[in-house]
Amino acid sequence: MTSRLVLVSPAPSAALRQARFDADGPIDEAGAAQARAAAATLPRAARVAVSPGARCRGTAAELGLRAGEFPAPAALDVGRWRGRTLDEVTAAEPEAVARWLTDPASAPHGGETVRDLCVRVGAWLDTVARSDGRTLAVVEPEVVRAAVLHALGLPETVFWRLDVPPLTATELSGRAGRWNLRLGAPARGTARVPDG
Repeated sequence: MTSRLVLVSPAPSAALRQARFDADGPIDEAGAAQARAAAATLPRAARVAVSPGARCRGTAAELGLRAGEFPAPAALDVGRWRGRTLDEVTAAEPEAVARWLTDPASAPHGGETVRDLCVRVGAWLDTVARSDGRTLAVVEPEVVRAAVLHALGLPETVFWRLDVPPLTATELSGRAGRWNLRLGAPARGTARVPDG
């Protein structure tokens, strides 16, 4: 049995453009248009999962996807930093931000640690591994990072070194308890998620 998981990051939002910790705001009109344009590039899937946040739900709707009974993990809870820009938080709490970015067990914002997110997403990924066929999941970038770390057995300290641009697809395939990461897509002017 082979499981395939295509993780699609959400379309841009005002919060993303402002480097603001998301406060569950929707995607903006430009992001919605980009998602509609990307809809035809997605592969067919046996299951669709969508994170509960507004950006992911909005992106899924613009992609023409309906979430099924297979939920996807929620975004990282950043506690009291929610809604503030990274610049604002860094100016007010430089040591806390530095600690948060270097120590996966740190949560100076009072929310969730990166380590806790990785454990939560890893448990979800293990559930996906028991499903035959392809699952398409619209999830926040931090969920994509955590899934890649779990799949490849990477240390949590590299979490922030993985860039996940908006509306990109990351494909994992699993068999016999092992995940593989599929890199690259054909260079054809627009990004395409291969059926593979």
